[in-house]
Amino acid sequence: MKTVAFYLPQFHAIRENDEWWGKGFTEWTNVARARPQYEGHNHPRVSTLLGEYDLTDSSIYKQQTELARDSGVDAFCMYFYWFGGHRLLERPVEAWRENTELLPYCLSWANESWSRRWDGKDREVLMRQEYASGFAEELFADLLPHLRAPHYLQVDGRPVFVVHRIDLVPQAREFADRLRRLACEAGLRGIYLIAAETKPGIRPSVFGCDAVAEFPPVGQNTLGSAYLRPLARVRRDFRGRLMSYNRLARRFERRKSVDFVRHPGVAPAWDNTARRQSHATIYAGASPERYGNWLRHARQREAAARGENGLVFVNAWNEWAEGAYLEPDERSGTAYLDVTAGRALSASSATPIHGLFWTYPQMRSLALATAGSVLAVVRRVRARLGFL
Repeated sequence: MKTVAFYLPQFHAIRENDEWWGKGFTEWTNVARARPQYEGHNHPRVSTLLGEYDLTDSSIYKQQTELARDSGVDAFCMYFYWFGGHRLLERPVEAWRENTELLPYCLSWANESWSRRWDGKDREVLMRQEYASGFAEELFADLLPHLRAPHYLQVDGRPVFVVHRIDLVPQAREFADRLRRLACEAGLRGIYLIAAETKPGIRPSVFGCDAVAEFPPVGQNTLGSAYLRPLARVRRDFRGRLMSYNRLARRFERRKSVDFVRHPGVAPAWDNTARRQSHATIYAGASPERYGNWLRHARQREAAARGENGLVFVNAWNEWAEGAYLEPDERSGTAYLDVTAGRALSASSATPIHGLFWTYPQMRSLALATAGSVLAVVRRVRARLGFL
């Protein structure tokens, strides 16, 4: 059984981001501008051991590999940005392929359009994802050097490939079949195709996939995960969601078994204030201890179900602008790495500071969670009726 952490390559400047966001933009630009939305809210986040690294510096790959190996992370799942043959943020991914001494890796095709709102929805589209005739062949041609890399992650001899939004791929079953045929024609044993669970009701057989992978906290912004205690001094202009990390973890731990392969996913935290500011979604109460318990539960469940072919996905290794990262920071130090490795913690993390009364922003957050619950019911019904 392997622990696989999603890996974001957006920590180096590229021409497109210079044009869209300003010269020199990287994910650190977002991280630095974040401000607390309530008392005790941890912002801006500060990277300590690795600092605000630049992923054109190959020495960072070696440091990340050493940290990951020492903490029980077996592989990275690196986002692969491919838009009809046009690649973005490809330098770290290609450099990783070339160095077989680095941590094993696989790719996740981030096939959503890029938009100015950072949510993948088609508003103010910066880079549109289109699926022209023959796109599967073109995509596979760019994938093949990775699939052949000696340190590329495999399951049962097949290279692992994740599709972030399989529901957006037209004629997904035919697409999946085509990838498998191309893999076999290239001398591979096939391909192990995983759909990220970024929509409710995804069944791998419907889309021609071998498995799905949980992707918390997507789909969980509902009353079942709402933060139900007043938080102290929430900003008056806050218009986002205040959710509970503990309730999120508990919901995933209690999910019922399914009759298909669903690899468990775990998030160390989630807080996209750096990207969305006053419209952020914040899972308050995240801590290394609670994450460690969730991860341990996921590993045990997966080992029992699939043994050496099991995969547990962590979202993520370095999503700093979404508050979801294992890399050391100023507040938690190496605590998240320690619990991932199964090492004991020397001290507990700070808990949220609670107030006496509900404020309008938190009541508004509950209303948004209620709307999310209604929407989730509608989506489940549509999924059962075949309208994914």
